[in-house]
Amino acid sequence: MDTAPDQIKASKVHFLMAGRERSGEMSEARSSTAKTAISADFLVLLLWAPALIAQGPPVRIRSGLVSGTALSRGIEVFKGIPFAAPPVGKLRWRPPQPPASWHGVRRADRFGPPCMQPPSPQRLGPWTRVFLSKLQPSENCLYLNVWTTAKRPVTPLPVMVWIYGGGFTSGAGSVAIYDGAALTRKGVVVVNFNYRVGAFGFLADPGLTAESPHHSSGNYALLDQIAALRWVERNIAAFGGDPHEVTIFGQSAGALSVWALMQSPLARGLFERTIIMSGEGVIPIPPAMAHRSLAEAENEGEQFAARFGGYSLAQLRSLVAEKIVQASQQMPWAPIWDGWVLRAGWHPRHEVTVINGMVADDIGIGYYGSANPPLVTLRTLHDTLKEICGNELSTCRKLYPASNNGQAAEMRVTALQDRARVSLYKWAVEQSKASPHVYIYYFNREIPWPEHPAYGVFHSSELPYVFDNLQLLRRPWQPADWHVAEEMSSYWTNFAKTGSPNASGLPTWPAFESKNLTIMQLSASMEPTPLAFGARLRFWMERLREPLGF
Repeated sequence: MDTAPDQIKASKVHFLMAGRERSGEMSEARSSTAKTAISADFLVLLLWAPALIAQGPPVRIRSGLVSGTALSRGIEVFKGIPFAAPPVGKLRWRPPQPPASWHGVRRADRFGPPCMQPPSPQRLGPWTRVFLSKLQPSENCLYLNVWTTAKRPVTPLPVMVWIYGGGFTSGAGSVAIYDGAALTRKGVVVVNFNYRVGAFGFLADPGLTAESPHHSSGNYALLDQIAALRWVERNIAAFGGDPHEVTIFGQSAGALSVWALMQSPLARGLFERTIIMSGEGVIPIPPAMAHRSLAEAENEGEQFAARFGGYSLAQLRSLVAEKIVQASQQMPWAPIWDGWVLRAGWHPRHEVTVINGMVADDIGIGYYGSANPPLVTLRTLHDTLKEICGNELSTCRKLYPASNNGQAAEMRVTALQDRARVSLYKWAVEQSKASPHVYIYYFNREIPWPEHPAYGVFHSSELPYVFDNLQLLRRPWQPADWHVAEEMSSYWTNFAKTGSPNASGLPTWPAFESKNLTIMQLSASMEPTPLAFGARLRFWMERLREPLGF
């Protein structure tokens, strides 16, 4: 492995003390160099341990006093703060309730458990341990985490609130790659939290709707997210954050959540800026998950209850949580147009500035939703073009020609990427009618991984760069990777501070304009790049009347 730059050394401390497990990554690097690196890590741990376990003065929030853990460079992390009551027993499938207060000082020194979900594997294709939850799930899971550098700054700091992905069926704020310390060093307060997923987060049922004063059911995950944002509004000033300068950002299902919160009347006023990573306008949502009405979701809920013999709500609420997880794994779970949390249609927020983007291999190309390398043949290309081009298949075959499997793989990637970038442009056209500024991007930097070159720019591969956490993965990082991580994390934090990703010393990222048919490429070269070229661009501009997923 290449000698780590000083940047790695500076960040190892908070990484080691954050309770991280490196075994999932190290199983792939058995060399003597790796063993030497491990020894160095343990030496650093021993030298820094006394300082890292120190606690600063407690912070008073509405529920009581909390104490955090001091990391390096003046950063303090507060883990496992309850932002709502445990959604158990009679509170299962109800909106989140306020947390109970406590006496004395609550030690916020460990993550709360993830919400109920299937067990996390040690590895799933390109998603190694740092991308996956490692704690035992529980229904008692509505906790959040705060990283801060100044609890009493002269000027309150902007706040970045992260919403995790996981297909609305998994995920947790404790996932290693989401560590907020590096972003915090750039002058923001970082918050992440757990929200209910799967059946616990999205089950709709006529009985649940009837007992709701809002005649709604099924969007408990979104209500958890809104409750966390209300907690931020009421408490973040105690950690040095500005409740009037909040940016929400999320990836995959987290990005879809950000989009839903932009539409929800219940979330108005809780944030000013949004970052949508691999979400709306980019990833086509399966019909079973897209635009579900309350009636459709209630019907699915009745089918779910039928798996237990048509149990009553009281009986379903008394079931062991693991049985519900087991019975719900093959069902679609996603936000619902319920008329209360979400209204049908597109309701852009006029006051919200937006970044929206994708990674190069998001769209069914490499490992999105799959742990095994896809075999691309001429037949695969034909089927893909037939699906995305419809009755204009003959035109597409001319635009993306191939005579062998190698060319077929290349043309399939090109066709899907062209379509996705133009879709993102179409999304930005509509959003820019409401938002003061919109920025779009295309992330195109492969994580260097000699053992798995086919993984490409896989879904979620931008996360180590955005969080500036490359040191959590043992990969043969090149100087360009550290440069990309530095600039991407700076773009994100600059946006949270000013509403623009731009700042002195960074390549200029132009705000979206409909006449400008380019997209900002985030890679070894940070620069605008064409959406597509020539006849291919003209084809997709004409064919895509609206963004994907709408």
